[in-house]
Amino acid sequence: MLAAFAVLAIASCKKSKADSEPILTVETTPANKSNNLNILGPDFPLKVEITSAMPASGVKIEVTAAPEGSATTFFTATGNSTAQQNNYAISNTPSGLTCVVNITVSSLSQPTNVWRGTYRYSKK
Repeated sequence: MLAAFAVLAIASCKKSKADSEPILTVETTPANKSNNLNILGPDFPLKVEITSAMPASGVKIEVTAAPEGSATTFFTATGNSTAQQNNYAISNTPSGLTCVVNITVSSLSQPTNVWRGTYRYSKK
């Protein structure tokens, strides 16, 4: 009887691990936490690549850009995706200011599975 209980307990543990999704991992170009100063514009490309397994329902990607120290964004993009690679063109960048880009990638099937990144740049 005790052996049967142990087998059931092990089987249920394995099932719960199989049901969880991998932690999101993401690579960005420009690189996460980088500083890219005095770049020519007018638009600035951003690549967001999901390097982990894609969640079953896909991901929600949110991108915002604002001058450093300001809560007023000049660029916002939000959307759902099932693609590993997602490309954006950040526009309306003010000249001569350091700007901060914040990127949030959230699993649509497990909303607590979130990746956050940021980088800085300035337009010449």
